[in-house]
Amino acid sequence: MTNTAFIQPLIFTDLDGSLLDHNSYSFAPAEPLLKKLETLDVPVIPITSKTFAEVVSLRIDLNNNHPFIIENGAAIAIPKDYFSTTPGDAIEKDDFWLISNSEPRQHWLELLMQKAQGFEGEFETFTSVVKEKGYRGLQDITGLSLKQAELSNKRNYSEPIHWLGNDQRKQEFIKQLTAAGGTLLQGGRFIALGGNIDKGKALLQLAALYQQDKSLSQIHTLAIGDSGNDISMLDAATTAIIIHSKKHPAPKVTRSSNLILSSACGPEGWNESVALWLTNFSEIGSKNYG
Repeated sequence: MTNTAFIQPLIFTDLDGSLLDHNSYSFAPAEPLLKKLETLDVPVIPITSKTFAEVVSLRIDLNNNHPFIIENGAAIAIPKDYFSTTPGDAIEKDDFWLISNSEPRQHWLELLMQKAQGFEGEFETFTSVVKEKGYRGLQDITGLSLKQAELSNKRNYSEPIHWLGNDQRKQEFIKQLTAAGGTLLQGGRFIALGGNIDKGKALLQLAALYQQDKSLSQIHTLAIGDSGNDISMLDAATTAIIIHSKKHPAPKVTRSSNLILSSACGPEGWNESVALWLTNFSEIGSKNYG
């Protein structure tokens, strides 16, 4: 039977520069609101360029038991027994069901070797940094701890690129690899090379699983992000929050309605904007989320 009692909210949040501070990776300013959302049964779903290993570790700190989306939409991880049935096309990975949407990492490394000739010295990848400098080198360019840097390299579907050249050459690089079949998404620090996937497609994919499993007539998706690789989900969601960044311009979304712009950066901006959204949502929802 379809559940018509209330509109189910789902929060899809970017991590670095949004829920997590760009430099310290702290989420402390948002912690009280995260706890409140959990008591209100509002799932907070990480949707990130990070790896499966990184998010599994982070979920412990966040006390988060919900599904999550990794590597810019390349895969969706759903805790076992979270839904009443196993999602179709899912494979078992540790304590999760994993839905894959992209070719493996090695495919993109081979594409780089074949199609990025002529750009030598203008970029480095996570793979090349680890090979040349070890995880200390990766730690230097990410700002992560050594352990976190190791987890960030456990990628299954994409390869992060650290661009060293100028912007004009970067655009030529992106154009050349796109023509060869890659999708390149600019995040806060790195360009991610992967398949024809994005956060928006994955958001809609997971939202549909919620709607089907819970027999919901209506859902309200909130997407939160701060950079270019968040544009697709910011445009796809019912409501979008753009987190202010001191590091880069705001992502250029196509929507003009149901859009909230934070004044603060990182988790402070997250807390401020989600609190505003929650107040507005409690006014339109048929269940009291205030």
